[in-house]
Amino acid sequence: MAITGDILSFIPQRLPFVMVDKLLYSDEFTTETSFTVLEDNILVVDNKLTEAGMMENIAQTAAAQAGYAAKRYNQPVAIGYIGAVKKFEVFDLPEMGDELITSIKIENQVFDVTIISGTVKCNDVIMAQCEMNIFIRE
Repeated sequence: MAITGDILSFIPQRLPFVMVDKLLYSDEFTTETSFTVLEDNILVVDNKLTEAGMMENIAQTAAAQAGYAAKRYNQPVAIGYIGAVKKFEVFDLPEMGDELITSIKIENQVFDVTIISGTVKCNDVIMAQCEMNIFIRE
């Protein structure tokens, strides 16, 4: 079930630093986005999305989840910051034209810190994964 609407209404990031295209699914604990790697992306080097691009893709998937939830309750989209990244593993770098499907799961919420696990896949193959602590500024 793809959620309609402009992805930019759910995330605080703006071009050229947008690393998600579509919000595919979101509920209270999980979210899934898609992202097509394009040549003009700021984090593409030698026709491949960099490790930093995949990390940002995971963070922006978490932002899309928070933004979607905020919109449902008529609240403004909050700005979040990556506080810590743990167990970041990159198995392969996606190439231009590849469509990434990224999923995040909220593992815990403590005050203004959301702890998530995230996975980036391309053609059902895991490209990267990590755990992230994200601080939300109200």
